[in-house]
Amino acid sequence: MSLGEFDPNSTVGALEIGVLVSYVLFGFTTLQTYIYFTRFPDDRGRLKYLVTFVWCCELAHVICVGHALYTMTITYYGHPERLARAPDSLTATIVFSGLLAPCVQSFFAYRIYRLSDSWYIPCFCWGLSLIRLVGAAVVSVVGLKMVTFADFEAQWGWLIITVWAVGVADDLVVAGTLDY
Repeated sequence: MSLGEFDPNSTVGALEIGVLVSYVLFGFTTLQTYIYFTRFPDDRGRLKYLVTFVWCCELAHVICVGHALYTMTITYYGHPERLARAPDSLTATIVFSGLLAPCVQSFFAYRIYRLSDSWYIPCFCWGLSLIRLVGAAVVSVVGLKMVTFADFEAQWGWLIITVWAVGVADDLVVAGTLDY
């Protein structure tokens, strides 16, 4: 790939914007975590461990995206051909989001069970969370072995879209049920 063919707006520019937004959202997550621990010191240990786990996964996520941004903008500077393959730290973000989202969705599914005393919707949500977890694990493992973005998308793009769609469906079911 020559510099004439390379469009940094569609790769590095999008990554920079995403990283900046991710850091702002991590700031809100940190603030919420601090407020939770100061306002609810008597909550059960399991809930405190869950909040700590979520915050630690978010911390690992922002470290990985920051490293990926540094690698793509500093380490790969002047070598746009290297941008055809993602740094491993960018692939590692899938691991953390793949752990985090199903964990949070499962917690809300449990809240639905506690509020409704019905197993139907929580079990459906837990099933969707499990599908998302397994899909994210497969994407992560395959992503570490990828040769280029184009090859990865051609072979595994359907799985990425499936993982996202399952996550959206789970979020909509949880939000709709809790709202109801």
